[in-house]
Amino acid sequence: MPSPRSRFRPLAGPSCLASLLLLAGCIVGPKYHAPKMALPANWTEHAATADELATTRAEMRDWWASFHDPVLTLLVNKAISGNYDLAISGQRLLAARGLRDQIAGGLYPQIDLTPAAGIQRFSTTLEYPPLTGANSDTRLWQYGLSASWELDVFGRIRHSIEAQQAAVDAGIEQRRATLLALLSELSTDYVTLRASQLQLQIADRNIQAAGDALALTNKVFTQGLGTTLQVAQAQGELETEQATRQPLQTRIAQLAHAISVLTGQMPGTLEGMLEQPAPLPSVPALPVALPSMVIANRPDIRRAEREYAQATARIGVAVAQLYPSFILPLSFAPQSSMIHELFTASSLAWSLVLQVSAPLYHGGRLSAEVREAHANAEAARLEYEQTVLRSFQEVEDRLVAYRNDEIRTATLRRAAQDNALALDRARRLYGAGLSGFLDVLTSERATYTAENLAAVGELARLQDAIGLFTAIGAGWQGIALTATTLPVDEKMQHRMAAGH
Repeated sequence: MPSPRSRFRPLAGPSCLASLLLLAGCIVGPKYHAPKMALPANWTEHAATADELATTRAEMRDWWASFHDPVLTLLVNKAISGNYDLAISGQRLLAARGLRDQIAGGLYPQIDLTPAAGIQRFSTTLEYPPLTGANSDTRLWQYGLSASWELDVFGRIRHSIEAQQAAVDAGIEQRRATLLALLSELSTDYVTLRASQLQLQIADRNIQAAGDALALTNKVFTQGLGTTLQVAQAQGELETEQATRQPLQTRIAQLAHAISVLTGQMPGTLEGMLEQPAPLPSVPALPVALPSMVIANRPDIRRAEREYAQATARIGVAVAQLYPSFILPLSFAPQSSMIHELFTASSLAWSLVLQVSAPLYHGGRLSAEVREAHANAEAARLEYEQTVLRSFQEVEDRLVAYRNDEIRTATLRRAAQDNALALDRARRLYGAGLSGFLDVLTSERATYTAENLAAVGELARLQDAIGLFTAIGAGWQGIALTATTLPVDEKMQHRMAAGH
């Protein structure tokens, strides 16, 4: 008749382990499904045409080149390679990948070597362990290993890996969002600097015109046709125009400092390159994309979708904690007092015991964690939808601004030309004694205001184009990660939302 020991061993061995391996497919928790929203076919403010879409697709990878400004292109390349915010995002992405790999290590046995050698002394006054003679010193030689393997029967570890992988994906999208913000800020600062230089040129022209008006006023006064009031007014107008230079010079210098920092350099490093005035960059054709393209390309939308996936996986982690956990600890440590006996069968010492831990009572904590995870997942889904709505609002706002600023700037150009003509006539009439100096002052101020507004209008059009490229998610495709040393697969970089 077999002993109880012999009857028990088969149950605790292969058959039990096989049963656990079969259960390993029983992953609990919800399966992730990407959120879906009903999208409009086109925009309210502007229905994209086929030609516009083709042009935008061609420009999305390096939209700044469509401004036809080699200095801007050079600055963008410097910023992509040297910006600190991008470098910080890259390191955080590496940290997220490291954490994912740490979690993934939990799927495998954890094995450690445990060699030991030394002398032990036991008390000789104890009845156990029995000692022969008075010598209580015992030599110890030991080698072996200890191992522990958590069997992921209900998917707690696998859901944790899934959640952290989604966090890594969200980190990739965050870095792309950082890149888009960098491109937008750098381009906006650059065109603002060029517009400020244009305004400084306008101010210098107006200072020259005000100086000419003062000379004319003095000439008329010496001829007995003018008054000291007119001379004082002309002098005051000249000094007012001269005072407009310093704020513009301050703004130009500050923008140059900001551009240097954005490229990862000390403030002022690029002032020598930027101090020489240059024409405003060309305003590109209207960049527009379909709503579905925005969903596929905007990093904030893509990040929100990955965060929803992460939150969904966290539900599985919480649910798995309601089920038993299974751990296989293994200890294999042969021991001997004589080193030549250490590798004999008699010195073997080992243990293999299946440990099962099932939650019995935790005061409702585990079920509360499940409810928390469900609520967080629902919040992430709502945040995704809110991100989509805000993104679409940004595109619509930029479209209407682009159209209206184009009309406004054309009107301001004509106003500047008309005011310049009126100023020329007012000076001629005043020089001939046919009108008062007040007409000259009024025309000068109107001309200066119109020229400045026209420059501001041109700047607004450039900012609208930059904002539209950013709003549709252009600029990261192909360069967000490949231009760095981050170990991210290029296929992953270019995956589109439609491929999720």
